[in-house]
Amino acid sequence: MARTLFERVFRGSDEMFAKAEAEVNKLVAELGPDAPMTMPSTAYYLACIYAYIGKKVTTVGELQAALADVKAMMLREPKTHSIFQSGVGTAIAAEMIEACKYARNPAPYGEAGSPDRKYWGHFTDAEVRELGVPLVTGDIPGFVVIIGPAPSTEEAAAMIKGYQSRGIFVFLIGGIIDQAYEAGLSMSFSVRVVPVGQEIWTVGHVISLVVRAAMIFGNIQPGDCDGFHRYTFDRINAFVNAFKPVPDITVACGAGAIKLGFPVITNDHDDMWAVPKSLIIYDDYNDWIDTSLEARGIKLKITKIDIPVAFSSAFEGEIIRKGDMQVEVDGSRKDCFELVRTKDAGEVEDHKIEVVGPEMDEIPVGSKVSLSYTVEVAGKAMQSDFEPVMERKIHQFLNCVEGVMHTGQRDMIRVRVSKADYEAGFRFKHIGEVLYAKIKSEFEAVVDKCQVRIVVGDEANAELRKEANKVFDARDERLKSMTDESVPVFYSCIMCQAFSPSHVCIVTPERLGLCGAVSWLDAKATNELDPQGPCQVVTKERCLDERLGRYEDIDEAVAEYSHGALEHVTLYSLFQDPMTSCGCFECICGVEPVSMGVVITCREHAGMTPLGMTFSEMASMTGGGVQTPGFMGHGKHFIASKKFLKAEGGLARLVWLPKDLKDQIRDKLNETAQELYGIENFADMVADETNCGSGDPEELLAFLSEVGHPVLGLEPFDM
Repeated sequence: MARTLFERVFRGSDEMFAKAEAEVNKLVAELGPDAPMTMPSTAYYLACIYAYIGKKVTTVGELQAALADVKAMMLREPKTHSIFQSGVGTAIAAEMIEACKYARNPAPYGEAGSPDRKYWGHFTDAEVRELGVPLVTGDIPGFVVIIGPAPSTEEAAAMIKGYQSRGIFVFLIGGIIDQAYEAGLSMSFSVRVVPVGQEIWTVGHVISLVVRAAMIFGNIQPGDCDGFHRYTFDRINAFVNAFKPVPDITVACGAGAIKLGFPVITNDHDDMWAVPKSLIIYDDYNDWIDTSLEARGIKLKITKIDIPVAFSSAFEGEIIRKGDMQVEVDGSRKDCFELVRTKDAGEVEDHKIEVVGPEMDEIPVGSKVSLSYTVEVAGKAMQSDFEPVMERKIHQFLNCVEGVMHTGQRDMIRVRVSKADYEAGFRFKHIGEVLYAKIKSEFEAVVDKCQVRIVVGDEANAELRKEANKVFDARDERLKSMTDESVPVFYSCIMCQAFSPSHVCIVTPERLGLCGAVSWLDAKATNELDPQGPCQVVTKERCLDERLGRYEDIDEAVAEYSHGALEHVTLYSLFQDPMTSCGCFECICGVEPVSMGVVITCREHAGMTPLGMTFSEMASMTGGGVQTPGFMGHGKHFIASKKFLKAEGGLARLVWLPKDLKDQIRDKLNETAQELYGIENFADMVADETNCGSGDPEELLAFLSEVGHPVLGLEPFDM
């Protein structure tokens, strides 16, 4: 029996390698050995080859040369080491087969966003990084790769939705994709159900995603096979479900998955034997979800919410189209807002949900309504500073409701409820149930009592919105007065150490976390809620250099929280011990040597920058908890901070950024530049892809000269 399983893996490896060899040789004959070999929007070449073999494949000839390295990995001794090593080689051969498609056509599965794109194929570096924050926070506890068709379309849909409801990211390969489409399931990266491809070798795209995550977040170096396996085993919670019959080639891929630390659950008994917590043979696939989670050690914290539809982080990216909409709350056209207020305990009746005005079933389908919801909380440890922290979480809370879409905040919210939700019984009161349950569970350390008041109607909300805006204005004035100098302490954030073991953020009022999700108030609230958690107080009593933002206290903190990997960090410099990056940063800046300015790009921008580098290529210069002078990851809103690059001249160094990003922060850019330099309309002096899109630094310099950009009057960088 043991030899039979070995033979199945070896036969499957041989089959995958033979396919790869034939495809690569055919490609060389078609295009020639010097033809370029690239995968879209990645700085990691063919990631599996780069990770495990350490070679940068840039031409078709180099791809052909790598065949020998892959063949050498496919050992044939009847030992577990051999089958696992052969399994990894099988995954690399799968990547090679898929790479041949991209050499012929940069979009073999269709353009991104195209309605005709049935399969996903390759994942961009931006998508790998997009997974970073929710994996770190636990909003995505892990991911599953489901291979082959389920016994029925109904059972396929039930399994996929079951994983969704638990927040698990789902990758589909093979016949289950057709079943998912037949069941009418929504599939995309944003809803965390992705149809990778029909053939088993498309699994190479998933392994590529995994090894890039290790390089991006863990700083694992190409060629360090043991390092990759330690990282994936310890830090990436993944597993495989394979429906019978499982062909040899899939068995070989499963061996590679097990080597990465990902258990395989199947109902195929054909020449297989169970390996505890690694290869699990389980006939009742209705129990595979719980079995899979247990095998990978994933423990879920589930909050029971009394609503008639599913609640899960998997629905956060769901889009509700106008034709599918039952009702819409639109703050741009109606008086709408969301507000959290602190009250005395005697003023709050716990779990009181009140709807004032018509309920959803009294409103015509497709209507835009004026609606507000005010969450009133009480607790001995509650502070008014926590109110905006809770408000920002409302966006996530409501987007986790299946069939509900939420955007914006404060009085510029938009909420759409789907017709399917309405038919399932979802009403306005259930918005209150969601807010109550999540506020009580996530802020249990400070919230003892909570009530929600929902008001529907133009006249009532017109007055209430004016009162809410007074609250928002008062908060803004307080936040404007908060500077790095005015607060007694800073905070550390090591939330991302789940993936980047040596990375530490120092969060200040004027420098939020590089992920863009943790402000100083967020960190303060996190520390109050969980004193032993990821955000700890960092004193700021021993300033060594005010211009650089160097503190002896901070050096001690980063040395402690990075476990000795870091010794010094400055808050305001790009060159002298800049803050580390984990890989899930919103933006990255890099020095542009011709203008002596800095270029910034963001994850959403796929185009070239004047550095001759894309976001992925710039991002590959930093990440994984390392310091890279001249490159730095950061949040979007740090750009307009008066502390941005303070040591090197500040905001006046900014010479280029994507137009969409510039438009997002335009007002704050102009306000800061006016205050610091007396310059009006500074944003118009900053180049973007519409006026400097070729990547030519001379074109950039000409634009800066034409508009009289202040960088031209600054001293060169002291590098």
